[in-house]
Amino acid sequence: MKSIQSICVFYGSNTGFNKNYKKLTIELAKYLALHHHRLVYGGGRLGLMGVLGNTMLDQGGDILGVIPKVLVNERLTRIPSEKIITTSDLSERKQYMLDASDAFIALPGGFGTFEEFFTMLAWSQLNLHQNPLVLLNIDGFFDPLIQLLNNAAEEGFAPKENLDLFIVAKDVPEAFEKLTNFHHILPNKWTN
Repeated sequence: MKSIQSICVFYGSNTGFNKNYKKLTIELAKYLALHHHRLVYGGGRLGLMGVLGNTMLDQGGDILGVIPKVLVNERLTRIPSEKIITTSDLSERKQYMLDASDAFIALPGGFGTFEEFFTMLAWSQLNLHQNPLVLLNIDGFFDPLIQLLNNAAEEGFAPKENLDLFIVAKDVPEAFEKLTNFHHILPNKWTN
């Protein structure tokens, strides 16, 4: 596996009700900065996305914000202009994030977070990338999503080996331990 230098984080633009979401966001940002990983993310100033970006900047971390034109007014104003990429739309944004990243981490968020996770999961299934994809399952937030994915495999809508295309971790240390041991397994078949 190639070394992991840039990590794309998918995250909510709200803070959520559970205080552990913010706590682990700060922990993740500090880990990324300490270990010299570049953060690739949506560049927003709101919610946990803003907490992540601000903590990275406070820690002297390297960041790259990728923002579609439609959301450019939501950018984190502290990001230097050379660290902002503006894309024409959301599809171009996801492609740019893929090209700029070696791994993905999805943390609690809303519909946009789910959509980004599923895009990268589907692209991995099609072998359009071989980057690790982590669900950071803070306090069981993603349990219903994991059950849905398991159910899709059990009901014959996806090969069971496709469940190996993503990693589930409960905290930051476990996420990076599993990231270092990840090996992309291309399914021998795929279904919609």
